[in-house]
Amino acid sequence: MSIDTPARERLVVIGGDAAGMSAASQARRLRGPDELEIVAFERGDFTSFSACGIPYWVGGLVESRDELIARSPEEHRARDIDLRTRTEVVEIDVAGRRVRARARDRGTETWVSYDKLVIATGARPLRPDLPGMDAPGVHGVQTLGDGQALLDTLRTAGGRKAVVVGAGYIGVEMAEALLHRGYEVTVVNRGAEPMSTLDPDMGRLVHEAMTGMGITLVDGAEVTEIRTDDGGRARAVVTKDAEYPADVVVLGIGVRPETALARAAGLPLGASGGLLTDLSMRVRGYEDIWAGGDCVEVLDLVAGRDRHIALGTHANKHGQVIGSNVGGGYATFPGVVGTAVSKVCDLEIARTGLREKDAHRAGLRFVTVTIESTSRAGYYPDAALMTVKMLAERRTGRLLGVQIVGREGAAKRVDVAAVALTAGMTVDRMTALDLGYAPPFSPVWDPVLVAARKAVAAVRAAD
Repeated sequence: MSIDTPARERLVVIGGDAAGMSAASQARRLRGPDELEIVAFERGDFTSFSACGIPYWVGGLVESRDELIARSPEEHRARDIDLRTRTEVVEIDVAGRRVRARARDRGTETWVSYDKLVIATGARPLRPDLPGMDAPGVHGVQTLGDGQALLDTLRTAGGRKAVVVGAGYIGVEMAEALLHRGYEVTVVNRGAEPMSTLDPDMGRLVHEAMTGMGITLVDGAEVTEIRTDDGGRARAVVTKDAEYPADVVVLGIGVRPETALARAAGLPLGASGGLLTDLSMRVRGYEDIWAGGDCVEVLDLVAGRDRHIALGTHANKHGQVIGSNVGGGYATFPGVVGTAVSKVCDLEIARTGLREKDAHRAGLRFVTVTIESTSRAGYYPDAALMTVKMLAERRTGRLLGVQIVGREGAAKRVDVAAVALTAGMTVDRMTALDLGYAPPFSPVWDPVLVAARKAVAAVRAAD
């Protein structure tokens, strides 16, 4: 095994996607190659790609895989970043300030020393340890390679039946993608309603809409095995109560932080298994190690606790903060309020802040209100219905969370609530927000403000 030692200060980055390469790129902007050597390891073939775009590529809305790549390995290398693809870091030696990297094609290993280390190992899709889960025809959708493998299966599948396991963001987006491909889609969901990131009453609206689109949605169903044919290929998804024929199976069960390396190295992990960092994204207790992206936990500004939220928006911001600090500047990442949007066909789904069970877990007393409104003035053509649910703290009226389900124009309205949550606004204060109005864009009272007005009344009635 060879040993690679630096002639100048060296930054080592583990992970070549959003957080890792944003950190490397920002550090390079601040410090030239004569001052700082940057070595980055990526176990796959691609860097700086949009995993969020994979469902739209699979569904045919995005034509080419390359459209999802923000910056190729060659582009990173042209900026004096020593990017080593198909190379996996298999050990972090904190005491020795080095990592052990294995070239996947050759199997050779090298110890690479570091002065500063960035861990951006991302998250791994959940794949239950059940019979048939690794059979051909069963696909996760975490990387571009995963997306390509799924597309290859879709092109060669003998039938047109698809089963999606899980009804979170990935599950509903993949259900839409398969529907676009002309498949008969069944979604098998362990929860009582789809989209567990919403309260069940809002999840019920998603259920009804998906059913209306022709998707068969089976709630409260726990998968026990993937049944295979004589050739070992997936042919059905089996639950405790039924069997669902499948020519292709897509897993959308969720993800967990990929922190096996960090755990083995003795670095601090939170309740969900994500790395714990300070406001500068430095791993707590370690002066020269930073972490960002889907492998970390971040501060929930509303609940006041650390939690794991896997989103590309956060990962890119983490990378910018890390790169600034590694490069000699100064930046912090204060936390999040938990904003996320998604869609399935023409249904838009949004949430920010706390759900009811989150507020209970945080020990908060609160009121909830739900309203129905339209995306435009009711008399304007194509005004679409939306449902807005709002949580507010009793007595203080502090906004705690908002969920929105509706058609065109619904999802991005959650941004108003995200700003209000970040600012710590009360629902009373929200009612005075000077939002844009014209009949093609909004009713006189925007739906979020209608919900805020009703929440104000609920807070007063609860006192």
